[in-house]
Amino acid sequence: MIKKSVFNLSIMTILSFLTMCTAVRVKVQPPAPDIRIAREAQMIAQVTTLGADGDWLVVRGYKDSDNRVVRFTGMPFSHTALYDAGRQEVIESNKQGVHITPLADLVHIVWRLLLVRPAWAKDGAGNQAVMRARALIGKPYDNWGLIGLNDPDKYYCSELLLEVYKDCIPADEPMPAIIAPGQFLFWGKILYDSGPLN
Repeated sequence: MIKKSVFNLSIMTILSFLTMCTAVRVKVQPPAPDIRIAREAQMIAQVTTLGADGDWLVVRGYKDSDNRVVRFTGMPFSHTALYDAGRQEVIESNKQGVHITPLADLVHIVWRLLLVRPAWAKDGAGNQAVMRARALIGKPYDNWGLIGLNDPDKYYCSELLLEVYKDCIPADEPMPAIIAPGQFLFWGKILYDSGPLN
């Protein structure tokens, strides 16, 4: 029964991606340098003030790969990362595999940022998620996972975030085969939204 509901959810997700592709802005550009510097400072201040271990950063970046994700998913977000509040770092997976990035470096390449508290981040689960993510540093990127052929020892950005919370996710929670960055808004509470640039 659960497998059928996951399959149905995956089909619905893919169909919604295809129908929404023209509803979002596919390409974005960095603003003027003075605006960009002020905006980055504001984002960092909000994340460091409001964020906790294990929170998610759901972002829309400037890179061509970000544009491709937005085009494919039809959602306005292109990447996700896990926040390590104590170190002001993020643990993320991209073409480099699972690695650490300073918060300021991630913020420098994003057009919009949401800080999301996972629904499962209770009773120390956020701290545990950070420790699990750190244990996965060095794992390769899951290219085939992007089309639903997941390798259990590789991770794309969204897979990584669910993997580190897998023990907290209810067994009856249907998860799609392909997890888009924008879907993380359904599994958490938005604590901060930098808002889109005009």
